[in-house]
Amino acid sequence: MGGVSNASQSPLSPLPSSDRPDVAARLRDALLGATFTADGLLELLGAPAYAALARSETVPALRATRGDSPLELLVRLFLLQQPVPHARVADVLPVEVCLESGWLARAGDDELAATVDVRPYGGPDGQDWFIVSDLGCAVGGAGGIGRRDEGVVLGVGGASTTLAGITVRTPVAAALDLGTGSGIQALHAAQHATRVTATDLNPRALHITALTLALSGTRAADLREGSLFEPVRDDETYDLIVSNPPFVISPGARLTYRDGGMGGDDLCRTLVQEAGERLNEGGFAQFLANWQHVEGEDWQDRLRSWVPRGCDAWIVQREVQDVNQYAELWLRDAGDHREDAAEYQARYDAWLDEFEVRKVKAVGFGWITLRRTGAAVPSVTVEEWPHPVEQPLGDTIRAHFDRLDYLRDHDDAALLEGHFRLGAEVVQEQVGLPGAEDPEHVVLRQNRGMRRATRVDTVGAGFAGVCDGTMSAGRILDAIAQLIGEDPVLLRDRTPAQIRLLVEQGFLEPVR
Repeated sequence: MGGVSNASQSPLSPLPSSDRPDVAARLRDALLGATFTADGLLELLGAPAYAALARSETVPALRATRGDSPLELLVRLFLLQQPVPHARVADVLPVEVCLESGWLARAGDDELAATVDVRPYGGPDGQDWFIVSDLGCAVGGAGGIGRRDEGVVLGVGGASTTLAGITVRTPVAAALDLGTGSGIQALHAAQHATRVTATDLNPRALHITALTLALSGTRAADLREGSLFEPVRDDETYDLIVSNPPFVISPGARLTYRDGGMGGDDLCRTLVQEAGERLNEGGFAQFLANWQHVEGEDWQDRLRSWVPRGCDAWIVQREVQDVNQYAELWLRDAGDHREDAAEYQARYDAWLDEFEVRKVKAVGFGWITLRRTGAAVPSVTVEEWPHPVEQPLGDTIRAHFDRLDYLRDHDDAALLEGHFRLGAEVVQEQVGLPGAEDPEHVVLRQNRGMRRATRVDTVGAGFAGVCDGTMSAGRILDAIAQLIGEDPVLLRDRTPAQIRLLVEQGFLEPVR
């Protein structure tokens, strides 16, 4: 998450200079030369220790790096924050310029320490990138560091990779990363956007983003300080807007990296509502968000009210927690459970008091995608899908909106004239009692993308099974009508709604 609203900051350790791209290039070459990469880490540590790092558990990695190879040295230095002998570092890194520019610091007479975390990160096309963050924040969650340093900048977490995976990746002229944090979304956007603007309320985050981009060998972004859309000029619009904002619904704005500073879910609502006018026609805005489930309100209607005019929307709720679970999650994130018991109880009470006042019974988490459209009646889909999906989903999300356009442009008569093919890796399952002549129901299931499942009748199953793009939908229905002895006119009349659902959910793809 990156900061996009008001919060106080406390002093943190000095950062490396962001004005020395030559040093970043030399450091990058040295890291690559020692195979300090995502693949190199996995090979060195093994899958269990590598996975433990993502849980903020460093003991397995420390055990796996007790040797003296350059890679083991770099893991201890940049990921595990262990001082290492000056002489050994000098064999691997350009020590003097790293000291001069602030990437390294002296630790005692003959040892050196890193001033920032550097985490190897594999790009979508095999690129070797490096994500810079504050010490202790390269792997896993905050791990309680937020209690010590409110302006801390985290590295890559699960939310970061989720947003990167769902983002639509098509070549665009201009992209905007709101609340950039350590710069991971800006780094991804730089691969397919001509111009990238990255904003954050926290100036430290902007500095670290510059380091991430330089160390990853990517061109610089336009870095701007400020909250939400404040740093964006009135005449600026974008083809892509992404944000992993500080979406945590909390009493107050104690921690910059996670707490939005507005009441309830107002920050996420404001972000979504203001995005519409900043999008070019056909442009996408994609966010992670939390939203309140309020007593007496339908949560889906609440989210529909967030969608700005002139935008299609697809909102997916991935998880729901009751208010107790939610408070405990974020109290542990800040490390409050490790501190004074009375203080922990007081903070817990404050969260529950806030929820009680707002009549909040649960909190949802999920993805919000907007697309600017010229359609007279935009499409807004709000659904719950807590089941496993296949990342990356950017192409799946883009295809969803393409299919919406198709369905909007084709009435039932035109739909029956259309040609369709079965989606990739869709299988049919029949459910019923053993030995029964006919199944109780038939389910179509996707093994790719959203991995949806939907129940269909025998006509729907038969229709989907012969869709290979060669025959029109109407002709297929006529053939089915003849097989089952039904009036083809009646079958043509009642089936388009089922075809529309199968197209909308990606079981069938229009052949254009």
